[in-house]
Amino acid sequence: MSRSIRPDAVLVQAVIAGALSFAHLHDIAAAAGQDGWKAWAYPISVDLLLVAAWRRLRILRTTGEPTRAAWTWFAVALAASLGANIATAGLLDLTNVPAWLRILVAGWPALAFLGGTLLVHTPAAEPDTAPDPAPAAAPAVVPAELAPEPAPEPDPLPDAVEAAEPVPALPAPPPVDVPPALVDHARKLADAHRSATGNPIDADTLRDRLGLPGPMAAQLATHLA
Repeated sequence: MSRSIRPDAVLVQAVIAGALSFAHLHDIAAAAGQDGWKAWAYPISVDLLLVAAWRRLRILRTTGEPTRAAWTWFAVALAASLGANIATAGLLDLTNVPAWLRILVAGWPALAFLGGTLLVHTPAAEPDTAPDPAPAAAPAVVPAELAPEPAPEPDPLPDAVEAAEPVPALPAPPPVDVPPALVDHARKLADAHRSATGNPIDADTLRDRLGLPGPMAAQLATHLA
């Protein structure tokens, strides 16, 4: 199915205005001594700088950056285009162009190149760097003197055949040498236990809190009594 082509009034107006401005810039450049292809290059240079400044201006507005430089080059390109349009309205004798206008036309390429370079290569604002994450907490190191000793292995039971015979009583275990550092640490636990419960700490609680074998916990409880 064919689609009907409808002219856009705004687009037609833009084409007409652009063509007229293009012709005026060409006439000014040719009158200032820029003949041949050079006279046709001037309108293109002015229009490109105008478009580049407008695009840069929109980008800077979006990112919230200063727009003074983009506005400056937009005003320069607009002044060149508007000045050519006014000059060709009969206010300037194109057969006898003044020297200052010849100087402006001759210096325009360098000015347009500088403006285009600054517009294109202006660095954007760098994003804020995120703060360094907090270092992970190092695992607590238990001193060697506070490390619990391994529990002694129980003695093997007598054979079931001799169950009828009385089992001799096992000798009492020798006293365990408790390190002073462990006694100090247990004393702090005992004080905290007394403050929380109102009762002195017993051997079973010491064994559970410190992970000690029964004999050492009992020996430690006697030190705290």
